[in-house]
Amino acid sequence: MRLSPDELKTLFLFESLDDAKLDLIAAHGEVVSYPADAAIVVEGEPATCFIVLLSGMIAMTRRVRGEEVEVTRSAQRGAYGGATQAYLGDRVDQCYTGTMRAITDVEVYEIPGDLFGRWMTAWFPMAMHLLEGLFFGMRNNQMIVNERERLLALGQLSAGLTHELNNPAAAAVRATAVLRERVTAMRSKRAMIADGRLDGSRLHDLVEVQDEAVKRAVTAPKLSPLAVSDAEEEIGDWLEEHDVTGGWDIAPTLVAGGVDTELLERIIAAVGEENLNNGVRWVTYTIDTELLMSEIDDAVTRISGLVSAARQYSQLDRAPHQTVDVHELLDATLTMLQAKIPKGIRLVKEYDRSAPPVPAYAAELNQVWTNLIDNAIGAMGKGGTLTIRTGQEEDQVYVEIGDTGAGIPPDVRPRIFEPFFTTKPVGEGTGLGLDISYRIVVKKHHGDIRVESRPGDTRFRVILPAKTI
Repeated sequence: MRLSPDELKTLFLFESLDDAKLDLIAAHGEVVSYPADAAIVVEGEPATCFIVLLSGMIAMTRRVRGEEVEVTRSAQRGAYGGATQAYLGDRVDQCYTGTMRAITDVEVYEIPGDLFGRWMTAWFPMAMHLLEGLFFGMRNNQMIVNERERLLALGQLSAGLTHELNNPAAAAVRATAVLRERVTAMRSKRAMIADGRLDGSRLHDLVEVQDEAVKRAVTAPKLSPLAVSDAEEEIGDWLEEHDVTGGWDIAPTLVAGGVDTELLERIIAAVGEENLNNGVRWVTYTIDTELLMSEIDDAVTRISGLVSAARQYSQLDRAPHQTVDVHELLDATLTMLQAKIPKGIRLVKEYDRSAPPVPAYAAELNQVWTNLIDNAIGAMGKGGTLTIRTGQEEDQVYVEIGDTGAGIPPDVRPRIFEPFFTTKPVGEGTGLGLDISYRIVVKKHHGDIRVESRPGDTRFRVILPAKTI
C-alpha cells in the first residue's frame, strides 16, 4: 500500500515539497502495519528505512549497560525515526541508533534509507552542509564537555568523600595507638598488683570493681560542661587526699567513665591503702581502654556509613532499573555533597515517609538531586537555607529542592532547561546540569520538573510516577 502525493502533503515533513519530489517519495515508500509490542527497527541493525508514523503510538529505546532505556514516546502523526542519519552517507555507521517499538497497533510509512539520504543531499544541499557541520561539531563538543563534566563531578565527589572519610579514619588510628599504650600499661599495673601482695580474694574483689567500672563506662550519661567540671574537681580532691599521684590528670577519664567516690572507696576495700595508687590506675586504664574502643567503634561505623552512602549514590552492584525509596537516594546524595555545603547554609529536611517507592533508574536520579542541590548551594553562596521536601499527590511522588538565594530572573527562567545555557561565569558552568536533569526525569521516567522562583524562595519540584508506565 502506498500514499498518494496529496496524502503525503498532510504530513508536516512533506507539506512544502513540490509535486515532483512528492511523486518520487510516493513511488518508493510504502505503508506498513505493526501490532502492539512489535519492534519496528532494532538498535544496531543496518539502517535501511526512514520511518514516519501515520497512526498509533511508538516508543524509542536505547540500550544502556544491557538495559533497555526508553528515551521518548509519541503518538504524533508525522513523528519520524529510523535512518535519520542517511544523509551523512558512509561518514558514519549507518545503523539504527535506537529501537523503535509499537506501543499500540501502528501504521508507518517506510522509505528506503539509501534513497532518502540521496534525496536529502540533492534537494537541500545548503541545509545538508549545515546539518553535517552541526552533527559532527555537536558530537565532538558534547563528547569533550561530557567527559569534562564527568571528571569534574567525580573529582568533587571523591574530594568530598575523602574529606569525610579522613576524620573518622584519623580518629581510629589515633585511638588505636593510644589503646596500645593503655593495654601495655594495664598489663604492667596488673603484674604489680598480683605480684604476691594481694591474696586471691582481694584480687577477685578488684576484678569485680573493674567490671563495675566497665559497665559504667559503657552506660555513663553525657554531662553538661558545668557538671563535668564539678565531678572532676570532686574526684581530683579525693585522689589528692589519698595521695594518688597524678590524680588531677586521671580525674577526667574517671569522670568520663561514670566513676564516683563510692567506687573509689571500693578500690580501697579491695586492695588497701598501700596498693590504692596501682589499683586506681588499673581501673583508670580499664575505663580508658573501654572509651577508646567506643571511639574506634564510632569511627569505623562512620566509615561504614560513608561507604554505604557512596554505594547507594553510585548504585554499584544494583540493577539499573529498580523500585527505590527517594529518601534513601536523597540522604546518600546529601552525604556525598556534605563537604561542599558551606557551614553558613542550614539544611532542612521535610520528608513525607509515607510516600511510596517509585520505579526508577536510581543512579540517574541521584545525578538529578546532585545537579539541583549543587545549583541551590551556588545560588545561596555562603549562607541561607537549603530545604529538601518530599510528598505525594495521588499516584505521584514529588521531591522539592528549595533555596533562599536571589532567585531566577523572569527573562532567564524560560531558558534554564536549554542545553549549554548557563548564567554562571565562563569556565564555571557548562549549562548541561538542568538539561540532563530534565531529560532524565521527563524523557526517561515520564515525570516532570517544575520551578517556582522569586527572590529568597526558589523551588525545583521533581514529580515522579509511583507506578510503572
